[in-house]
Amino acid sequence: MRDGCEVTAGAGVRLLAASDIRGIARQIGLRPAKRLGQNFVVEQGTVRRIAALAAPRPGDVILEVGPGLGSLTLALLESIADVDARLIAVEIDPVLAAELPRTLAARAPALAGRVDVLAADALEVAGLPWPPTVLAANLPYNVAVPVLLHLLAVLPSLARGVVMVQAEVADRMCAGPGSRVYGAPSAKLAWFAAARPAGTVPRSVFWPVPNVDSRLVCLARHSPPATSASRAEVFAVIDAAFGQRRKTLRAALAGWAGSAAEAERLLRAAGIDPGARGEALGVAEFACIARKRGASR
Repeated sequence: MRDGCEVTAGAGVRLLAASDIRGIARQIGLRPAKRLGQNFVVEQGTVRRIAALAAPRPGDVILEVGPGLGSLTLALLESIADVDARLIAVEIDPVLAAELPRTLAARAPALAGRVDVLAADALEVAGLPWPPTVLAANLPYNVAVPVLLHLLAVLPSLARGVVMVQAEVADRMCAGPGSRVYGAPSAKLAWFAAARPAGTVPRSVFWPVPNVDSRLVCLARHSPPATSASRAEVFAVIDAAFGQRRKTLRAALAGWAGSAAEAERLLRAAGIDPGARGEALGVAEFACIARKRGASR
């Protein structure tokens, strides 16, 4: 181990049951906050399922966003008991961040030293104690996509992951060109990684129970499209293309290009029909449009 700790199978991890979670919440005076997306998983099979999909390997550093009361954190520790790996848990709520080390010490004493708990907003994370290689998270519904895009942008070491998000968000993340739910989040995520659905999670496994179902999404990082345009330039094209979904690309990109005529010229130079709509294009085509504009300056 990096920390010199030898741990064998059966390291004595005790997962949290629903009664444990409610008990800790009462002890620290927690009332789940909707604004922070605080819906805690109270079913052990679900957190073990996520840990299995994360599939820790020797040398991995797992990044967990929003560990909350520690349900998934403990399952991830259980999954690395025999693996030379460690965890970083980033929690925005300072009360929860302060309580989590105590929970881990009590319920996984032989493994608690492998976890770094940071009280921080995942949207502002730029550097971490260890370069993370795997993301495993129950992401707050209201900021799931921004958090994911931010982490993939600022943490190039992240190679794969599994996230639990609102079902509709999962559908958009995994959608390809031509799908009715394909949009800017789909295209931007495709810049960084391939996303695939990994199963549905019923709302009944959460406390408090949300009014939507959740889904699991697995991610595998890949190289971005080959282009001389920057990511910001490509994302600007994507934003413009989906800003007015019912319009043709010629019309939708007019503001971005400076005029409808210039938008048409750039689209034709990129080999794209100006009468097409944004939902028909993949990220590589958006990158080509951005490159054509850069070349014409």
